Amino acid sequence: MFRPADLFDLAQTGHAALFADCAEAWAALSKLKAYIHANLRPTPRDSAGARVFIGPEVSIGEGTVIEDGVMIKGPAIIGENCEIRHNAYIREHVVIGDDCVIGNSCEFKHCLLFNQSLVPHFSYVGDSILGHKAHLGAGVKISNVKLVPGHVMVEVEGRLVDTGLRKFGALVGDRAEIGCNSVLNPGSIIGRDSLIYPNTSWRGVLPSNHVAKNQAPVQVVTRRSR
Repeated sequence: MFRPADLFDLAQTGHAALFADCAEAWAALSKLKAYIHANLRPTPRDSAGARVFIGPEVSIGEGTVIEDGVMIKGPAIIGENCEIRHNAYIREHVVIGDDCVIGNSCEFKHCLLFNQSLVPHFSYVGDSILGHKAHLGAGVKISNVKLVPGHVMVEVEGRLVDTGLRKFGALVGDRAEIGCNSVLNPGSIIGRDSLIYPNTSWRGVLPSNHVAKNQAPVQVVTRRSR
């Protein structure tokens, strides 16, 4: 399930060329920097909104709305009809498709978002790929660096696969839903149409059309007066 077509509808991005010759979808991340520099056509500065910072190497598609307080450091390519909300921070080497929501106080770094990806509130997305209509609930964090030295590994049926990447967050397949305040640990791969419950710390591979449930019991007791 690691091939690009296993996780993503490549017709739902204008940047499918990133995946050419990629046996595993995560290999596109190592090509992202060079791809952006080769394809970037910066938007004239007078098209930018007021009270925002937009670096010189940023392309912004027609119809995209940028709210006050946004910082787009770049290099970045942003598609058409996106909504970039208050205080979003878009750092280096980010590609955002059409009709995406980039939420308030969210941070993005070295990542690709397919069309209609939704990251609406308080999230961090680094060294990751989000598929068509993938949705991160409020407060979702994608951890992209191991706490110990070495490449990020992906575990498959008890066998570790070396991604060759020191920084690799997650591949989130088309229409996958990640519940509020969840953490995707380095090397997480979430299949198409899968769902992760809120407040889950996830590690590893979740196949397509599966649900990862976090059902920690809640204890209810009588409140005693003091």
